[in-house]
Amino acid sequence: METWNQLSDEEIKIGFVASCIESAAERLGCQYDEMLKRMERVGLIDNYIYPHYEALHSEDRTNLIDNIIETLYRWENNSSK
Repeated sequence: METWNQLSDEEIKIGFVASCIESAAERLGCQYDEMLKRMERVGLIDNYIYPHYEALHSEDRTNLIDNIIETLYRWENNSSK
C-alpha cells in the first residue's frame, strides 16, 4: 500500500516561493540563481512573497508572475536611489 506524507504549511509556502522564483526567471530569460539573488537583494521573498502567500497563491499564475516582476523592478529601482 502506498503512503503519502502530508506537507507542512511551511513546506507548501517554500514550494510556492521556489515556483515564483523559477517562473519569474523563466519569464525574464535568466537563471534561477540570478533571480534568487535579485529577489534576496531587495528583500522581495522575506518582505513580500512569503508574508503575502495567502493572497498571492490564489492569483492567476500569469498575473502573479507579472505582479512579482513589476514589484521586483520597482524595489530594485527604489534601492538604487
